[in-house]
Amino acid sequence: MSVTDNENAGLAASPIIHTRAYQQELLDESLHHNLIIALDTGSGKTHISVLRMKHEAERHSEKVSWFIAPTVALVEQQYKVIKTAIPAPVNLVSGASEPNQWKDASLWRRILKTHRIMVTTPQVLLDALHHAYIDLGSDISLLVFDEAHHATGKHPYNMIMKNFYFNLPPRTDHSQPNDRVRPAVLGLTASPIYGGNVDVAFRELERNLDSTIRSSRRNRGELAEYVYRPEFKHVIYASPVHPGGYLQSANYQSLHAVVDSLNIEHDPYVISLRSRLAKLRPGDDHRRLDQQLSKAVDKQDTFTHKGLRDFDRAAGEICAELGPWAADWYVAQVLERAKAAANPYNNLMSAWQEREKRYLLGIISKIRVSQPSSDPNRIVAGITPKVRALIDSLITEEALFRSRDEDYSGIIFVTRRDTVLVLAELLRRIPETAQLFRLGCLLGSSSSFKRHAFLDITRSMLEESQADTLRDFKIGDKNLIVSTSVAEEGIDIQACGSVIRFDPPPNVVAWAQSRGRARRKRSSFIIMFEGSGPQKVREWEETERQMMMAYNDPRRDVIVPVEEDEASDEMDGYVEFEVASTGALLTLHSAIPHLNHFCAVIPSGGHASHVPIYELDPPEYTEGWHSMPTIAHVPYTGPWGAKVTLPRALPKHLRQFSTPRIHPSKRRAQQHVAYQAYLKLYEAGLLDNHLLPLSSAIEPDKREEVEAMLAEVAKRASTERVTIQMDPWAVQDDTSAWFAHQLTVRGLPSLRLLTRRPLPPFSQEDFPTLYNPEVGEITMEISAGDLSSVSEDEVNRAREYTYQLFFTIYGSRMKRNDMDFMYLFLPHSSWPDQGAWDERRRWQANRFRQGSTLTSENMYVANAAAFGERFSYPKDVALVRGVSKYDKPLQFQSWRYEPLSAEEEERFREQYDAIPDFEISYPLMVVRSLPRRRNFLIPFLPEDTGRKDTAPAEETSSLLHPQHALIELASNDEVQYALMLPSILRWLANALTVDAIRSNLLANTPVSSVPLPLLMTAITAPTSQELSHYQRLETLGDTVLKFISSNQLYAEFPLWHEGYLSRKKDHAVANSNLAKEAVQKGLYQWIIRDRFVPRKWKPYSASSAQALQLAEAAVEEREEVAKEATEAEADGKDAKSGKDGKAKKRKAEELSTKMLADVVESLIGAAYEHGGFDLAIDCAKCFGLGLSWKKLPQRIEEMHKIDDLEDLPEQLTFVEQMINYQFRRRTLLVQALTHASYQGDSSVMSLERLEFLGDSALDMVVTDYLYHAPGKNYSPGDMHNKKEAAVNSHILAYVCLSTALAVPSVMPTWSPAGGLATVEDAQSVHLWQCLLHSSHRVLEDQNLTFARFEKHGPAIAHALAHDRIYPWAALTSLQAPKFISDMVESILGAVYIDSMGSLDAVKGVMRSLGLMQIIERVVVEDVDVQHPVSRLAIWAARQDPQKKVEYKFEKKKGNVKCSVLLDEEEVVSVTTSYRSRVSEDEVRFTAAEQAIQKLQVLKDPEDTVPIDDDEAEEETA
Repeated sequence: MSVTDNENAGLAASPIIHTRAYQQELLDESLHHNLIIALDTGSGKTHISVLRMKHEAERHSEKVSWFIAPTVALVEQQYKVIKTAIPAPVNLVSGASEPNQWKDASLWRRILKTHRIMVTTPQVLLDALHHAYIDLGSDISLLVFDEAHHATGKHPYNMIMKNFYFNLPPRTDHSQPNDRVRPAVLGLTASPIYGGNVDVAFRELERNLDSTIRSSRRNRGELAEYVYRPEFKHVIYASPVHPGGYLQSANYQSLHAVVDSLNIEHDPYVISLRSRLAKLRPGDDHRRLDQQLSKAVDKQDTFTHKGLRDFDRAAGEICAELGPWAADWYVAQVLERAKAAANPYNNLMSAWQEREKRYLLGIISKIRVSQPSSDPNRIVAGITPKVRALIDSLITEEALFRSRDEDYSGIIFVTRRDTVLVLAELLRRIPETAQLFRLGCLLGSSSSFKRHAFLDITRSMLEESQADTLRDFKIGDKNLIVSTSVAEEGIDIQACGSVIRFDPPPNVVAWAQSRGRARRKRSSFIIMFEGSGPQKVREWEETERQMMMAYNDPRRDVIVPVEEDEASDEMDGYVEFEVASTGALLTLHSAIPHLNHFCAVIPSGGHASHVPIYELDPPEYTEGWHSMPTIAHVPYTGPWGAKVTLPRALPKHLRQFSTPRIHPSKRRAQQHVAYQAYLKLYEAGLLDNHLLPLSSAIEPDKREEVEAMLAEVAKRASTERVTIQMDPWAVQDDTSAWFAHQLTVRGLPSLRLLTRRPLPPFSQEDFPTLYNPEVGEITMEISAGDLSSVSEDEVNRAREYTYQLFFTIYGSRMKRNDMDFMYLFLPHSSWPDQGAWDERRRWQANRFRQGSTLTSENMYVANAAAFGERFSYPKDVALVRGVSKYDKPLQFQSWRYEPLSAEEEERFREQYDAIPDFEISYPLMVVRSLPRRRNFLIPFLPEDTGRKDTAPAEETSSLLHPQHALIELASNDEVQYALMLPSILRWLANALTVDAIRSNLLANTPVSSVPLPLLMTAITAPTSQELSHYQRLETLGDTVLKFISSNQLYAEFPLWHEGYLSRKKDHAVANSNLAKEAVQKGLYQWIIRDRFVPRKWKPYSASSAQALQLAEAAVEEREEVAKEATEAEADGKDAKSGKDGKAKKRKAEELSTKMLADVVESLIGAAYEHGGFDLAIDCAKCFGLGLSWKKLPQRIEEMHKIDDLEDLPEQLTFVEQMINYQFRRRTLLVQALTHASYQGDSSVMSLERLEFLGDSALDMVVTDYLYHAPGKNYSPGDMHNKKEAAVNSHILAYVCLSTALAVPSVMPTWSPAGGLATVEDAQSVHLWQCLLHSSHRVLEDQNLTFARFEKHGPAIAHALAHDRIYPWAALTSLQAPKFISDMVESILGAVYIDSMGSLDAVKGVMRSLGLMQIIERVVVEDVDVQHPVSRLAIWAARQDPQKKVEYKFEKKKGNVKCSVLLDEEEVVSVTTSYRSRVSEDEVRFTAAEQAIQKLQVLKDPEDTVPIDDDEAEEETA
């Protein structure tokens, strides 16, 4: 297909296109100066722009080319063309690309760095320029404006040029590629002007785009060969006749009569406004509502009334233009869809309020609708002359194409959207056209979910999408399209044979654009006129002739200098502000959308999002005008002032701004006041230097940075051939010195312990208890000995003794004669029996030197028979073994002289049947296996505590023949040491690691005082499989960190609303941030994560192969962990899980972002355990975390810097009595009770900030209680589950709803006998009623929620007090809005500040509310708090085979039904009324509970196993 047939077709098919001479001509010119290329549709303008961008991409520049098109559809279409044609990175961004994600400077920098061409809508570029994410002069070398004729007025095209382009220095011949100068400009258009004076319009467009409008001059002949101008035809039709103006459509007349009878006072919106107004006291809110009501009554533009009037008008126009049948069909179709949309059980139009739906149904039920006839003759008889003329033209055109043996294809352009639908239906119904044409419709697209207009329901009448219709038209399945103007401009539609303008084009651009769709050879362009001829067409043709002359006038080649904008009224009082550091620009035009966005990101507490409220000065209507219908409204013409009110989440001085009555229009007054407000927000530090809310730029995501740092750590480990975890035995320098210490184990003689560096001093509490099954619990200690260097002779003796000591047990794993140990041992003084054993060793040494030893003997192992004969069979032998090197060491018990019984002898001979001529001689050796325990740091099982362990029954005594056995030349004490030293050395290695972190990271900080056992636990990873590891401390530390961070932020940023505080806190405590600080501080080297495996243990030797093996293992592990950490973080999974989510085996050492973050939190937890919040803050200071750390008393003092209110609400006393706490600063309680909607005169901010602080205080109290619960020692998963039972929004709402105070009152009574009298009574005041608000929606939600509480509350109370299972589903049935639970947290936050930071005071209020009793019962009575959905999922996963649980929802007639499916079979189903999304949660939880009962899940003893610790957070979500 040639470019002639389709402007973009060749480009999309292949990047190789032959450039025509006129295209090359204009391309060459665009390389030298800015150009607006004016060529007919189909001439290949896009190809020129592609070549121009390709040229720019090939330059050695860091700048990009930026292609902008006015609509999303055009952007997506041109992106595909450009991406196919240019071998360079191309990126697409439009309003459909989730614009919020583009409010990130780093994201824009990465995009610009990795792409050469950007394709976007103009608003995307304009926003990025306003926020200085992009610098037009530094980042962009070429700007391409598609459909450049839009660059007028306030269009984003023009704003880009006016606000950013003309402020840059011009390009010159000496400009370098990367200089900050104006980018080149290239415009593309089929018609540069909309009409009027050509010279004036050209000058304006050329001035706005700093360009010259040009078409081809030298190659016009070639251009004519490729651009086929259609034959122009016009059709004259007679005006329709409507006697007396009466439209002969019964349905329209019925509709019109009903609409004419509407009374605005019956509209539910007006009724609601009047009701709300009557309840309001005089004030700002009353004044605003009064203006809204007057405007609604005056304009009668409520949603329902305006929509019905639009419907009436559209039906009338359709009747007049298309005929009565068309109007009858249209009215019937719209009413059918309106009834469906207004059905209370239908969520099709969710923007419609329920009262509006009922009101609408009442109105349309009055319209008497008759179904239009399907008889073709009656349809044809009812069409207008205009439709008749259209049909005749279509039939003639189709016949003409058929006579040429060509397929017909055409477009009919219509002005009204609804006319498109009805006209298409007419053509399908009329036989003459139905058999010739396969019709489709194009209406444009709108994906907005916002509330628009009543007639939006007609979109549902279109059965096919725009994409499907265009596809069918291209492939010939459709040959006629009825379209609005959406098909005029740019959309890729194949060349048509016929274009018919059913309605004349409104301007020369529309005329040229629609004509350009008829670009097949011998095509036609038909315009229909009523009554008179095409005079307007001749004017457009003259305009086009003048444009062609202007294109070719060489005198216009010089660009007209930019002049000041003559539209002084538009620029009246124009101001702008630029941030010097970034270039971000605030203008009058951008101020209102900026301010709207700022308010929208403030957390709304579950209600409608915040918006700035504008009020005009003077008000448009006299106060109360809506109630004075006889007084005509005389519009005020100016000048205008304005006031804007921002949400109460902001402090008082940033809440209201005003501008005086000096502005010529309402819009300009609102722009000025919005500009003023936004500038003040920036000056107050609530906006960043890109003029965006801090919530989008408080702290960048550090995940990628942490992953890169971890990879660098791994790379460094690989290069240096060392393990990332520190070697506690290594020395810093090449020293030969040794230092002596004394090791004492209770019940054994002392040993001298020699190390390469002095050991730190230990306290008695530091040392572990050893658990020896032979003797029970044993204490040990290491004390400092002679810290002067040990003599070389002693070191040599110690090497030999250490080798001999360990060889008795671990010889098979030791390298023979390798004595280069990192720790050495010698008896501290003369041991019992030491002389006897020394003699025995000398005897064996002599035998060994003389060569008289038998097979398998060595210096340390003697033949038992020879040994017994020589030393008279001594009883103090400790360890023996068989002669095979594979025989395990056995514990010696006694010599047996008693002869064997026949049975024993038979078994004994079987034992030695491999030895020929075996003879039994006495004494024999009685032995048994050594105790199985090798890790003596692990306590006995509870049932074994406090008693010695005897040999297990299966390890009974056995016999060995001395002639075929070996005796280890080691005493009982030495064997005991040989067995226990690996455990002692393991503890010592860990203790040295603790000392290393104390001496480095924690040096000169109070945190170094944390006891060694606590610090050791804090840095020990679960992967080490130590008895005590960091997980519990990490859970505590996580809560402590969030609590102290919340305190720091609340006090440091008194102007920040809760959204900013939460965002900053979340970034500060995020795993990625903690891990980054941990890596920078080198924390990874002090994390104990290697496993202690006693049965594979051997003494650590500097010269052994073990060091190399560890280094090699570390290299492999670092590479694996770095890769897995990246994948796991990217996938949002824990590094412990594989891609399939299942746990997989890992190496003993493991390093990940989560582990690093966990250790930071566990250290903070350890510091808190030892020294409270002060020490926890000292620990947090070690890592920084991006916060300014101060001790809590100082922060609490800062929180008290608030102004006290004089006029306090009456309900404060009630609240104080309910919570049993008397406030010193009652202003804090006022803030805790103030909803964001409150319009009173109070200067306090709304409750969200206190809710933020109270949430962390509540978590801290509950977590601390669970951590220290006596006798529980809860796992992190258990703590999380139980904490959620006390802090979830449902339980907080429940306690708020159940908290009340009986207030005495006096009630009047009357009786016939006694007359009027008074009686004492009591009235209940509930906590939720004390909320200060000004919202009818809040009041409605409160009443509905309390009604549900009255129904379900008693059952919930009984379950909380007596049931063994937590009532999740029952609590959810309250469906309480978020502000009710927020109330509780804000009150706790206020108590915390008022009590000078006393968590005991917070706990006391929690007890008054009943929260502490709930969590205490959960702990004391071990209430099952596992969520029913989780319980059912865990149970199903444990079945063999596994079962699959699914939840199926169905909404019908105002109800929601949830069915639980097990392997696709329904188990139970539950139905409840649908009120909101919370209803789905309620029915799901209830269904899960019923399924648990039916499946008898609770009878499974394993169902109470808590969820995995690492899944706890995810589980609750």
